[in-house]
Amino acid sequence: MKFRLLSFAAFLLASAAVLAQDFEGGHFRSGIDWKEPPVITSEAVLTPPPSDAIVLFDGTSLDAWEGAAWNVADGTVTIEPGTGSIRTKQKFGSVQLHLEFAEPPLKTDENGNPTEFGQWRGNSGLFFMDHYEVQILDSYECETYFDGQCGSIYKQLPPLVNVCKAPGQWQSYDIIFHRPIFRVENDQIAEVVRPATITVIQNGVLVIDNWAIQGDTYYHIPPHYNLHGDKEPISIQDHGTPCKFRNIWVREIPDATVVPLQNKLQHYE
Repeated sequence: MKFRLLSFAAFLLASAAVLAQDFEGGHFRSGIDWKEPPVITSEAVLTPPPSDAIVLFDGTSLDAWEGAAWNVADGTVTIEPGTGSIRTKQKFGSVQLHLEFAEPPLKTDENGNPTEFGQWRGNSGLFFMDHYEVQILDSYECETYFDGQCGSIYKQLPPLVNVCKAPGQWQSYDIIFHRPIFRVENDQIAEVVRPATITVIQNGVLVIDNWAIQGDTYYHIPPHYNLHGDKEPISIQDHGTPCKFRNIWVREIPDATVVPLQNKLQHYE
């Protein structure tokens, strides 16, 4: 028996043909009827960096970053809303990344009712290669579109479960990211040889399982790949809310550890 693999580009074209796309309010909607991720509980995994890790934030300074001047105090860094995002000075391709975050306190009215909802509650984002976002959001007892809640690949895939903790409690991300590989002609992407893939573990629980990222994670248009370098910065988004972060480190993954899928299929020819 021979196995045949539909090219990634053809897959995206076929998918686009059958998905109803809704741009109401300036936001892209895939048209996929996502089911609500079930809510579960788990403890955050607070992991010190291993000996071969590149420490991006140890609680003392943002020397590894450039961009906005966020507030560093008491072993954490807090977003200064409106000042802009931060990016690593060093560029990375495929990585294992650990990050711990805490959502800001819930804002309420005089009766104790929340005054912020959906994407306006504790919003930030972790971007790999400055292009591919894992959403950071207060999704504890707070509804939004499922492919935009905490733990999602923004506007592409909801998390398998909602394992978020209440605002103020520390949470963890452990993420395995493999960069995309492009075939380039005339400074344009001629072929996506290997899409970026990502696995996300939140608070010790698998929430994204080896997802093939479909391209840049836009909020207003469908995802598609844009040409970029083999290594680019990791960035954290300022979306207007004072999220806190601590204990951020990465381990670089050599590209040789992942064989493009078409090469693997040769074993079945």
